Amino acid sequence: MPIFRSNGAKLFYEEEGAGFPLIMLHGLHGSSKMMKYEINRLKEYFRIIALDSRGHGKSDKPLHYTLEEHVQDVINLLNHLAIETGYLMGMSMGSYIAQGVAIAVPNRVKKLVLIVPKSHGKTSSMQELFARHAEELEGLTFEEKLSRASKYIFHDPIAVQKVFSAFYDQQALLTSPQEQEAANKALEGFDFRDHLHQITASTLVISGKYDGVNPPERGIEIASRIPGAIFIEFIHSGHAPSIEEPERFIKEVTNFLLA
Repeated sequence: MPIFRSNGAKLFYEEEGAGFPLIMLHGLHGSSKMMKYEINRLKEYFRIIALDSRGHGKSDKPLHYTLEEHVQDVINLLNHLAIETGYLMGMSMGSYIAQGVAIAVPNRVKKLVLIVPKSHGKTSSMQELFARHAEELEGLTFEEKLSRASKYIFHDPIAVQKVFSAFYDQQALLTSPQEQEAANKALEGFDFRDHLHQITASTLVISGKYDGVNPPERGIEIASRIPGAIFIEFIHSGHAPSIEEPERFIKEVTNFLLA
């Protein structure tokens, strides 16, 4: 099992495929397992390195950590694998981390793909969503809240659930309340808006029209602040465009990265 140490934590990553390196970063409460579908489709083109962020998946789960530590973990992963420059793809929370990396070490990120992103937030977007529907979700467990709120998260929650069931298991999710709290806490109060102009990577931003977690206006804002960035709205997707419109997703991403 590939593991490296970063800032006092043992972090797990998966590596598949060959070619130019593409580092993939998953969303909140998930793990690299949550990107298995995308990895399977992209590994024929790239050397995929999919990280379990600290506090998630098979990586160590400290009770306190920050977004800045997430960012440094990715830089340390590049150092560990002796990758001078690579492509970087982040989904949801992974897109926040990816922005931080591209700002901190712009010379090491050649191309950047930000999927269902935002550039700032007082808390995690999932916590925002749960708060907006607090009355409907009152008394439910975290897993029950996710299930009930899926109609606000995805355009086609049934299709998303089918893919999740086929590719993922419950170990791909954070189930401990303490782990969930630490993961949410790490995302409180971040704001990259005044630094996005420092990103030099060619950038593709993808949002889903029906995303109730990070709606398209958040992606548009990011694309407007990164020089030369391309914004695409998937009109039949919510928070999972890679699953809700899989063929278009693979086409747009591969065309962008291979150009």
